[in-house]
Amino acid sequence: MEEQVILVNEKDEQLGLMPKQEAHEKGVLHRAFSVFVFNDKNELMLQQRALHKYHSPGLWTNTCCSHQRDGESTIAAGKRRLFEEMGFTTDLKETTSFIYKAPFDNGLTEHELDHILVGNFEGTPNINKDEVASWKWMGLQEVKKDIQAKPEIYTAWFKIIFDKFYQHLLV
Repeated sequence: MEEQVILVNEKDEQLGLMPKQEAHEKGVLHRAFSVFVFNDKNELMLQQRALHKYHSPGLWTNTCCSHQRDGESTIAAGKRRLFEEMGFTTDLKETTSFIYKAPFDNGLTEHELDHILVGNFEGTPNINKDEVASWKWMGLQEVKKDIQAKPEIYTAWFKIIFDKFYQHLLV
């Protein structure tokens, strides 16, 4: 069965469920999360999305992101997806949330109430090649400069977070 996303209103109140693909075709507001993992040098672990992803393939983004499942807490969802994509888990804390809408060239639209989760990790991830093409550590100032120089290599939500919610990433 296709993965379901949680439809929400602007107050993050659950309205129902919808298949993920349909939600992205219709641009319906749904709940999501973005995980940002830092090391002790305050560098951010970035991932490059797998080249076969249905949107934003090959683009660089935050450590991982996905959608909560029905009845699953945001923290539990973040830990689950971090392990599925990056092969490790760590404690996470929620810092803020925001709504964004980003249409893609393939006709799909991300319209999400995105919860930002932050954690720390020392080590090397064991990436899932079905989800992640590559990864690297980068300092926040370096990321900011790189987004300004090459915005086309980063995902839409990652650029929004860096532009509007940078202060919520500083731990």
